[in-house]
Amino acid sequence: MFGIPGKQAVSMTDAAARQIARLMAKDGTKGLRIGIKKGGCAGMEYTMSYVAEVDPMDEVVEQGDARVMIAPMAQMFLFGTEIDYETSLLESGFKFRNPNVVDACGCGESIKFDEKLTADK
Repeated sequence: MFGIPGKQAVSMTDAAARQIARLMAKDGTKGLRIGIKKGGCAGMEYTMSYVAEVDPMDEVVEQGDARVMIAPMAQMFLFGTEIDYETSLLESGFKFRNPNVVDACGCGESIKFDEKLTADK
């Protein structure tokens, strides 16, 4: 929808692709849907949910056995994002490196986009 021919909307690190493939195999899903919603102290939050059926309006990104669907309303906000999976001594989880984010809260759970992107939303 907002793509550049020959370029995927988002990219995944090898660690993220492995973890997504593990989750898909464990739960027998078609992939993970990534979206955004209003919330958090910075104004927006990422969402992730298991997908039983692919919506024809989703942007589908595949890497190896991993499949991510981007919800239609999130596509312009996520374009250019790299999805990573990091593990540390205290926590593990998906991390989003999104060039469209202009600010984030201290805990990293909520984000703010350039007002040009959110003006009509």
